[in-house]
Amino acid sequence: MKKILSCILIGILALASVFAQGESEASSSKKAEVYFLNFKPEIASVYEEKVAPAFEAETGIKLKVVTAASGTYASTLKSEMAKSNPPAIFQTNGPVGLADSKADVADLSNTNFYKLLADKSMALSVDGKISAIPYAVEGYGIIYNQAIMEKYFALEGAKAKSMDEISNFATLKAVAEDMQAKKEQLGIKGVFASTSFGPGQDWRWHTHLMNVALYGEYSDPQAALVAKDFAFKYGENYKALFDLYIDNSTTAKGLLGSKSVDDSMAEFALGQCAMVQNGNWGAGQILGVTGNKVASEDIKFIPLYMGLEGEDKLGLCVGTENYLCINTNISQDAQANADKFLTWLFSSTTGKKIVKEDLGFITPFNSFEDSELPTDPLAKDVTKWMNKAGVASIPWVFAGIPSEQWKNDFGGQLLQYVQGNSDWASVVKIVQDSWTKEAEIAGR
Repeated sequence: MKKILSCILIGILALASVFAQGESEASSSKKAEVYFLNFKPEIASVYEEKVAPAFEAETGIKLKVVTAASGTYASTLKSEMAKSNPPAIFQTNGPVGLADSKADVADLSNTNFYKLLADKSMALSVDGKISAIPYAVEGYGIIYNQAIMEKYFALEGAKAKSMDEISNFATLKAVAEDMQAKKEQLGIKGVFASTSFGPGQDWRWHTHLMNVALYGEYSDPQAALVAKDFAFKYGENYKALFDLYIDNSTTAKGLLGSKSVDDSMAEFALGQCAMVQNGNWGAGQILGVTGNKVASEDIKFIPLYMGLEGEDKLGLCVGTENYLCINTNISQDAQANADKFLTWLFSSTTGKKIVKEDLGFITPFNSFEDSELPTDPLAKDVTKWMNKAGVASIPWVFAGIPSEQWKNDFGGQLLQYVQGNSDWASVVKIVQDSWTKEAEIAGR
């Protein structure tokens, strides 16, 4: 009996050893993975189809990319963070967003990614620790089609003879309204692309266009960050440019509630309009549209003129709300792999090539040579405007907006105005009241 029991025990130990070895081999063969929660739907395919395969091929580490739907990043981030396998890398839009994520951000002071940042003052901190690093500097304004504009300038009675003459709102308005009256001669459906108001598609108006009015009132982004109230002193200026968009559009006002940003960019790409408000990231969208009729050299910028004093000396809105964070609530190995991915993307030969040719980022990192900077037409035009003598870029003051709810409140009321269901005074009231309420909730 003893011999039998001994044999059984030896067998059990042998099986246990085999199972343990199998588990160990399975564990060691399982590839490390970096989970990146992407903010920008328009470049999701680049991350999925180019970045992820290249990173895995060169490092052996998988890159899992999940992209939040437009306008839902904050809510998506919150739900993903609560899961058992949360993002290793996520984005924040600036100090306000970072304050909401301060319990989740790792200290990046000793990461290789942080060491790449040329101007260390651009990083954001929480409790004295480097917590968010910008990965792209961007600019936006009114994108125009040079070929259509040249066609207009050649017409009898044109209100301007070159884009150099359009350096203020009065001239822009005169030109746009004259072009709209002559749209058949120009072969366009309208001067401006559709002012998109589909669900989650109104960020160009409640954030980007509003930035100029915020700049007029606060000038310094830091002042907006602590502002308890927003008088909307330049509300009439905002209205003037916004009305110019919707009154001289490819699309009737009543249909704008169903339009997306993709719709408006496609209209521009197909030559159906002469202008569209968007940023340098839009170059890829335009050039990637099937049937695109706009030559790369004809895609250029003018600033968002709305009648501010001295606006002929103001340029594009230039800044960033593109900051990356690493999740402090994951393992040290996972954090190290996240750092490895970000460092690879912005310093390796392969990564930099994708950044230049496919992502089109104007990066703040010291790892890029001049020859490695983006060459798409809008990135080049942002650089041109940033270096234009006697012209100052408008900073991104919208980082001081107290909450996403304020944007939703404003955007919703703006749509009611577009559809004729409310007057402009109602828009002004919601802008003011919601700011005060949201600033108080934010603890200002």
